[in-house]
Amino acid sequence: MDSKTTEKCLGWADLHLHTNRSDGVFTPTEIVQKAAELELVAISITDHDEVGGIEEAQQAAEKLGIEVIPGIELSTSTRQLDVHILGYFINWHNQEILHYIRLFQQERLKRAEKIVAKLNSMGLKLSLDFILEKAGAGSVGRPHIADALMEEGYVLSYDEAFYKYLGNGKPAYEPKYKISTVDAVRLIHRAQGLAFLAHPGMDLSNEDVTQLIKIGLDGLEILHPSHNETKINYFYQLALKNNLLVSGGSDYHGDRKGNATIGNYNIPYQFVIEMKKAVGKSRLLVNQNFQKI
Repeated sequence: MDSKTTEKCLGWADLHLHTNRSDGVFTPTEIVQKAAELELVAISITDHDEVGGIEEAQQAAEKLGIEVIPGIELSTSTRQLDVHILGYFINWHNQEILHYIRLFQQERLKRAEKIVAKLNSMGLKLSLDFILEKAGAGSVGRPHIADALMEEGYVLSYDEAFYKYLGNGKPAYEPKYKISTVDAVRLIHRAQGLAFLAHPGMDLSNEDVTQLIKIGLDGLEILHPSHNETKINYFYQLALKNNLLVSGGSDYHGDRKGNATIGNYNIPYQFVIEMKKAVGKSRLLVNQNFQKI
C-alpha cells in the first residue's frame, strides 16, 4: 500500500474479530471496549458461522462512539481446499443466513460429540455437557474442548491440546462441516453483504486465489497476521488488478492462543468507505454468472 493511502487516513479499523459467540475468549462488549481504548473508528465482528454477537456489540458501541460492521466468517471448501469467506455489512436477520447458521450449529454439536467419544476411548474422560457449558451461548468448537482438556489436567496448554489430540490428522480430529465456497458467496450476497476471501496467503497458493476470484468475490483480506509485507503488497496489487475491494484485521480470538492483538493489524477507514459504496449494488447478476472452479 502506498503512503498516500495512509496520509488521508480518517482513522483505523480492525475488520476481523472473534468473540465468545464462536471461538473467541472475550464477549462482544469486551471486544468493543478494547477497540475504544485503542481509539479505533470501526470494527467488524466476524465470528465463525455465527452472528449472535453482533447486536450486543452494536449496543455497546453506541455508547462508545465506535462503528460495528455486522460480519461473519463462513467455513467453506473448494476442490478439497479449506477456504474461509468473510461477509461484511450483512443483514444478520436474513432468514436464509440464519437457516445456515442453525445448520452449522447442529453440525458443530455432532462434531463435538464425535471428538469427545474419541477422547474418551483414549482414556481422557470429558463430558459433552462440560464442554457445552464452556461454549455458553456460542457455537461449540475445538477451542472449547482444548480448554476442557487443560482444565481437567490432561494437557498443560492450548497448543498442546491441538498438537496431541485435536489438530488436523491427530487422534481425536474430526473434519468440520463446510458448505461450498460458491454457495457461501451467494449466501452473503443474498444477505445484502460483501464477500471477501479471508487470509488468502495463509493456506492457499497464488493460483488458488486467482481461481477463487472468478466466483464473484467482492474483495480480498490483504492485511492479516499471517501475511508478511511481500504478501500484503502482492494481494493489494492483485485486488487492484481485478477491481476488488480490500480489507484487513487482526483475526483476534483473545489471549488463548497467543493471537495477534486487536489493534495491531488495522486498515485505514477509507477502505471501509469504499466498501460502503459497494454495499447497495445488486449482486444478482453476478450470482447468475458464477464461474465454476
